[in-house]
Amino acid sequence: MSSANRQRRQRNRAARAAAVEGAQRRAVRRRITIAAVGLALAAVVGSAFVVRATGDSGGGSASSTSTSTTAATTTTTTLPSAKGKPCVAVKGKLPKNTPAVPLDLGPPPKQIVIRDLVRGTGPAVQPGATVKMDYVLVPCSTGKVLESSFETGQPITVPLDASQGLIPGWVEGIPGMRTGGLRLLGLPPDLAYGATGKTGIAPDETLWFVVKLLQIEK
Repeated sequence: MSSANRQRRQRNRAARAAAVEGAQRRAVRRRITIAAVGLALAAVVGSAFVVRATGDSGGGSASSTSTSTTAATTTTTTLPSAKGKPCVAVKGKLPKNTPAVPLDLGPPPKQIVIRDLVRGTGPAVQPGATVKMDYVLVPCSTGKVLESSFETGQPITVPLDASQGLIPGWVEGIPGMRTGGLRLLGLPPDLAYGATGKTGIAPDETLWFVVKLLQIEK
């Protein structure tokens, strides 16, 4: 065998040995990489479980605290019943742009009071219609203006339907009004907020409104 052939074979064997060694090194690196990724994933999953467990525990505690805080802050003093108290004159200066409320003084009315102060024009409001109204509210026993959309410039649009949450006195007292009309309403408790009352309104309170029809929506 010539010297050139021997050298070629030696070079081939060296090349094959180098290739085998390179493949082995790559395989080792792959195994190390896979092991590292597996450890990282395990650490992430473990952390997630710890965070979730901590969050669940903390969330329950926060919820209890929130509930307790809410319960503590929502405790309110109930106004005494206004049952049988006479209606007094409106007290103090009327809010800006608010019309006078010529309520009846003395014993509160037992039936609804409907009195047109200014007659409007156009078609009359029909039962169940949706209307846009300005209003001022005065509780009978205090004589203090409690609300006035005339002052705030924020009229309300409501359907004349008690099932939609409107007080019965408006459902009964608004029909027949015409656009631009101004009407006095005196509402006994059973046509207002009854024996429950609401914020600023005592149980069994008679309410006086002056309402203005701005528009019949439908």
